[in-house]
This record gives sequence, C-alpha cells and structure tokens, in this order.
Amino acid sequence: MPRRVLTAAVAAILALGAAQGARAAEPMTVLLDWFVNPDHAPLIVAEQRGYFAEEGLDVTLIEPADPNDPPKLLAAGQGDVAVSYQPQLHIFADRGLPVVRIGTLVATPLTSLVALKDGPVQAVADLKGKKVGFSVGGFEDAVLGAMLETHGLTLGDVELVNVNFSLSPALLARQVDAVIGAYRNFELNQLEIEGAEGIAFFPEEHGVPPYDELIYLARKGGEDDPRLKAFLRAVQKGVIYTINHPDAAFADFVAWRADLNDELNRRAWVDTLPRFALRPAALDRGRYDAFHAFLKARGIVTKEVPVDEYAIELR
Repeated sequence: MPRRVLTAAVAAILALGAAQGARAAEPMTVLLDWFVNPDHAPLIVAEQRGYFAEEGLDVTLIEPADPNDPPKLLAAGQGDVAVSYQPQLHIFADRGLPVVRIGTLVATPLTSLVALKDGPVQAVADLKGKKVGFSVGGFEDAVLGAMLETHGLTLGDVELVNVNFSLSPALLARQVDAVIGAYRNFELNQLEIEGAEGIAFFPEEHGVPPYDELIYLARKGGEDDPRLKAFLRAVQKGVIYTINHPDAAFADFVAWRADLNDELNRRAWVDTLPRFALRPAALDRGRYDAFHAFLKARGIVTKEVPVDEYAIELR
C-alpha cells in the first residue's frame, strides 16, 4: 500500500476513534441539596479538573429552588443522582420513596448546637429554661432531645422558637440563647465575620450516633447503571485532589462561579476539608443500622427497614 494511502487510512481510523470517543460521553444530571458551597467541593473539582470527562461523563450540576425537591425529582426520574442527607434517607426508606444511597460526600455530622461564647449557655446543661431556635422540626427536635437527656434534661426544659433559616441572625439579635441545626463549618464562621464568637456542642458527643451529613442517592432499581460507578470514581478523584492540593482546589472552586469567592466560603473551605469521605462508595452498614434505630426510638421513623433496602455499596 502506498505511504499516502496508509497515512490516509490511519488518519481516518484516528478520526473515527476520536468521534466515537466524543460520542461516548454520557450525559448525567446531578441534583444538589442546596446552592453550591464548599460542601460540594469534590463535585466542582471533579468537573473543573476533567475527572468526570475522564470517566466518560458529561455532568450537569443543578442547584435546587427548594432543597426538599431533589430526592423527589430523582424518584420521579428527573435526575440521575441527588445529593441529600442521611437522616432524610431513613425517613425516605420509612415512607417508601424509591431512592437508595450509593455514596457519601460528607462523612461526619455538620449539624450542631451553637450559642454565643459570651452568652448564658456555656454547656448543654445551661439550656434549662432557655430559648432554643430551630429551622425545621422533627429531626432537630430529636437531636436536641437526645443531647438534653445526656445532661438530665428534656425538651420540656427549654422553649423552642422557630426562627426559620435565620439561625445566626436570631442568635446575634439575642432572640434566642442557642440554635440547633447550625452547621459547624458555616454558622460559626458567619458569627465570627459578624464580630461575634460562637461555641458549638456536637451531637455525636452528646448522645446522638454519628452519621453521614451528605450522601449521594440514586433511583432504586437503577443501581446497575454503569454511570453510577463512573460518577463515584470521578468524585473520589475530586476528593483526593482537594485534600492533597487545597489551595489549587479552592482556585478551581471559585473559578466555577465568581461569587463563590467570599470570606464565608474561604473560611468554610478550611473547616470542611477534613470531613469529606475519602472512599465515597464505602458503606458502614452497622453505622446506618444504629442511626436508624436511634430515629425509630425517637419516633422519626416507624418501621424496621434492613439497611440493604436503602443503602448499597457499588462494587
């Protein structure tokens, strides 16, 4: 075969391969739990660094108008993966919502009980007779109740005040003496930016079993979708890069959208780094069972549901 013909044939084969590679990128929609913030760093870094593309995925990240919607949209087939919360997962399982946990994003609780350092609450026991602000009833009540019981108190010993999602403002205005549901990587920093110093009490140190704050959900019945394993491989690369190169990863994060580069996100970034799951696909079944039992004892869920029905480890 003449050289020019061979060269043309090779070029044609390479072009065909490139075209097939381009077509191989599978679209995937990921529904976030909230607007983009440092909790989502591995996802943003995976996108910015091309890790999704390396795994053959074309990922679209969607910020929800209502943070309660993503799991419902996922169950309805309007997304491929949703970021949600382990406590909510148990409620979904109890009520039969067809979603399943496939991975972990943030592997420790972020929720905490926060008070002002110069205020009347210096220990959980100091809450007796005090006002405690909250945003969402149910789980937050269960957490607070468990924390109080470890110090000989009950929910009847405090006055609960619904402050909606204005936790820090309510605390700064001294409308309440403490707030439950504050994120230790955000509200404490927000208070400091406002010139106040907060003190945090961690539920997992006061009677509440440890749990994963943020998890990845997929539709039940769709666990065999090969894109899910590819997705988890990519976000694991994102986690590793973020931990190994926090400054470069933050540059990737703020490059994703300019308004992310603010003082609160810079501070929260540092506090969030140690909390990412280094092995996102790994599942501690015993831990999930223990947390389900805690929620059942608190009346948040009503059924005994085997962990394998709502959480899996993709292999």
